[in-house]
Amino acid sequence: MEPLRIGLIGLGTVGSGVVRILLEQRELLARRAGRPIEIVKVAVRDLKKAREVSLPADLLTEDPLEVANAPNVDVVVELMGGLTPAKQYVEAALNAGKHVVTANKALLCQHGDELFRLAKTSQLCIAFEAAVAGGCPIIHVLGQTMTANRITAIEAIVNGTSNFILTEMYHNLEPYDDAVFKAQQLGYAEADPALDVDGTDAAQKLGILTLLALGTKVTPDQFIVEGIDTIELSDLGYADELGYAVKLLASAKVVDGKLELHTQPTLIRHERPIAQVDGPYNMIALTGDAVGQTWFSGMGAGQMATASAVVSDIIDIAVGRAQLTFPLLTTEPTNPLPLQPLEEISRRYYLRLNVEDRPNVMAEITGILGRNGVSIASVIQHEAPEPDDVPNPGPSIVPLVIMTHRTTEGQVRAARRELDSLRCLREPRITMPVAD
Repeated sequence: MEPLRIGLIGLGTVGSGVVRILLEQRELLARRAGRPIEIVKVAVRDLKKAREVSLPADLLTEDPLEVANAPNVDVVVELMGGLTPAKQYVEAALNAGKHVVTANKALLCQHGDELFRLAKTSQLCIAFEAAVAGGCPIIHVLGQTMTANRITAIEAIVNGTSNFILTEMYHNLEPYDDAVFKAQQLGYAEADPALDVDGTDAAQKLGILTLLALGTKVTPDQFIVEGIDTIELSDLGYADELGYAVKLLASAKVVDGKLELHTQPTLIRHERPIAQVDGPYNMIALTGDAVGQTWFSGMGAGQMATASAVVSDIIDIAVGRAQLTFPLLTTEPTNPLPLQPLEEISRRYYLRLNVEDRPNVMAEITGILGRNGVSIASVIQHEAPEPDDVPNPGPSIVPLVIMTHRTTEGQVRAARRELDSLRCLREPRITMPVAD
């Protein structure tokens, strides 16, 4: 049969992994795809740069539009990332009659609906398994396995880098900066890990899942997004003492006809499956009206996990599966859900305050919480040294950990604003929701 001819835009970490699989597993992939898969054009940033993989020089170009418009390319694989100019190249490929495979979560979260519309108008498809959960095939699940269900909730760990960092901190007592450095050494984190650790990456992936599973387009600026970059070892220890693990949890659920979304470090009870996912792994829990709750897990960070998902999409296009499932998976939302105002989100909360160890401090804090409708469920305050045991004693600063009863985001925020006025408090002040 005629080969499926591939053009790549981007030959970085993931692109190099894709090329390795396509070259090293050539015969196996040909059997599974029903025809050979050939790389015929690759756009790189610098032709002179040394690379992980070796390709003939005549396949390389510094112009991505040359790949998008090449007459001998059937599928364009976009792996450069970012919004601009990636969107231009994807649109050019679709306008030139090429199917597209992408791992670009930022692009799909922001512009997925319009790109999907363009692809369907041209009777083409966009395959994007690698854009959400790396080696965890959640897009295939939504497009095939879960199609008998109306999805009502998503709970997900979809950033393997952050999960690896939290795991190192918890199990090996690594300080945050050391855990980040280790993630970079192992290839789980970029040189600049900001998008992973500040929650942006997970929030973008939640946006894609929400569009596909719940029929509503959202972008990270519309819901709460917080990262793990303020979490300290002590927080993981206190959470463990209370019976919880801390995970960067991306959550979307339907509550009274409204869509509640947030991506935040969250306390999750140890016995729940999603709390037990360690290292660079992802897990996505989907709740369907027929099947109930289901869990899907796989490697979420690293070169080859993402490359595996990209090649899987290429094979799906080669055999025609992607062309069948794409139009149905990306059907235009007919009844998008209104977003739950963030002030109305109802949960329990973990608060860690650093306070002066002196009389009346607890009364000041509980008074503020009470005035704002925040009820205390439990308190941890470990004993501070007695003044006689400390040379030149000043006011001791001790951590005060409070677990609240169910309250609203608005009430917690109001209480925090009032707490800011207390002279007995010191930075940092940590607030995390609890997923009971």
